[in-house]
Amino acid sequence: MPLVTSTEMFKKAYEGGYAIGAFNVNNMEIIQGITEAAKEENAPLILQVSSGARKYANHTYLMKLIEAAIIETDLPICVHLDHGDTFELCKSCIDGGFTSVMIDGSHHSFEENIALTRQVVEYAHDHGVVVEGELGRLEGVEDDVKVSAEDASYTNPAQVQEFVERTGVDSLAIAIGTSHGAYKFKPGTKPQLRFDILEEVEKRLPGFPIVLHGASSVIPEFVQMINTHGGNMPDAIGVPEDMLRRAASMAVCKINIDSDLRLAMTGTIRKYFAEHPADFDPRQYLKPARAAIKEMVRHKLVDVLGCNGKA
Repeated sequence: MPLVTSTEMFKKAYEGGYAIGAFNVNNMEIIQGITEAAKEENAPLILQVSSGARKYANHTYLMKLIEAAIIETDLPICVHLDHGDTFELCKSCIDGGFTSVMIDGSHHSFEENIALTRQVVEYAHDHGVVVEGELGRLEGVEDDVKVSAEDASYTNPAQVQEFVERTGVDSLAIAIGTSHGAYKFKPGTKPQLRFDILEEVEKRLPGFPIVLHGASSVIPEFVQMINTHGGNMPDAIGVPEDMLRRAASMAVCKINIDSDLRLAMTGTIRKYFAEHPADFDPRQYLKPARAAIKEMVRHKLVDVLGCNGKA
């Protein structure tokens, strides 16, 4: 099966009341863990590549690893650029075989965001590639994306229809209270997503696919594993999974997950070295890390996103 765009995935997800998992990839073991879980659960899949991942792993290596995953799984897989911030980066990914790109112009003014997004859409659509835009700014840090609490802002529902119509984007990332990175909410607080904003966006854009970034749940098991074995992560609360399930039953068709992958891999490797301090074979500590990613992704596909059996 060749790479696909997210168009048909999102159509089915919107109508079916579930969301597609968009998982960030950086190396072979992460790709294997994600795709093995998706194959066993027969789930459609979006593999996301950030600009940082392209710099680390090399575009060609990542594309060949994803090509191998398609051969092994025969799943519908969309390859997506996460948080492209320039036309040139989006163009490079489109020319390099990506089937979807995100242009994040949320740090610009509304008019500048529209102009940049429209430029990317025109080039992408001419090449059969779909585009995700963004309105509103999520707090937090993820690779090159760094937004302070002071600069973060919720999406204004009054702007979404004009933005979509003038840019021609295929999906829209909105800010309703999620945040990038592992440090989302302090212990003792009660995390809340602004479902009132999501409902208003849904009214103004009926049938249009919405995206949630920064949706890792910061699984306590992996944070504890890291801290038990030499780490010093502050306590934090991620996005509650029942809120993500509710969002997936509404207009949200794509939910991004990155930090939970990193925590699963890092926690498992730390635990392995604590128990096997003399071992120096990468295969031995990467194997359980890959297995941990696989089981975490399986949980997300089945219990949070509801996209198992939908490939």
